Amino acid sequence: MKQGSLMKKLMLVATAAIALASVSAAHAATTLYYSGDFDAGNGNANALANEVDGIVNSAATYDNFTVSGAVWHVTGLFTNDLTNLNITSANWEIRSGLSEGNGGTVVFSGSAKPNVSTTGRSGFGFTEYQVEVPVAFDLNPGVYWLSVQPVSSDASRSFNSNTFGLNAVGVHTANNDYFNSAFFGANFTNANNEGAFPAFSAGVLGTAGGVPEPSTWALMLLGFGAMGASLRARRNGGLAKA
Repeated sequence: MKQGSLMKKLMLVATAAIALASVSAAHAATTLYYSGDFDAGNGNANALANEVDGIVNSAATYDNFTVSGAVWHVTGLFTNDLTNLNITSANWEIRSGLSEGNGGTVVFSGSAKPNVSTTGRSGFGFTEYQVEVPVAFDLNPGVYWLSVQPVSSDASRSFNSNTFGLNAVGVHTANNDYFNSAFFGANFTNANNEGAFPAFSAGVLGTAGGVPEPSTWALMLLGFGAMGASLRARRNGGLAKA
């Protein structure tokens, strides 16, 4: 077998192993941050406009979270929204440095087709849905704000649920979330100016740190082991019918 053909096969083996490793790492994504569940039984249960639709041209909520320790490899963002929209897409942002009347800095942003699923909760005559967008970026330690804004052409509504920390994961600073909507005359105002909004129900998915999961290492070693075995076979007379 010619050396060039052999090397092509070896590279295919290694590439396949690394691809499988990447899939394994993606499946290992966990909830790095979650502000908490909506609790309809709480006397201060509420929700705030979070939408682009046939009624409201834009209203967005911003929930804060803290990245501490290792870098976060973020693969998903979501909000839990009380809505009857037929959601076709979602706008998303990560910002830093928000304060009253100040939108801070857009760190990452985009628009994507979301994965929409029911949470099993409801309130104010609406069913709550989790609106999750796929993303791919790293966040260094610091404080950030996330927004995932459902988009539809429907003449219906969407409201980001509030939460008081039920089943929360990670670090959130209460009473430091924001609302922005020219439609409602709000310029990055503290959400508590609109009602009781110590936190919006929202979250971040991904992995922390740069060390692959054990299964990822195993797949990578399998690929490189195959390369080594093939090279040894080449030195000892070549692969049978290669």
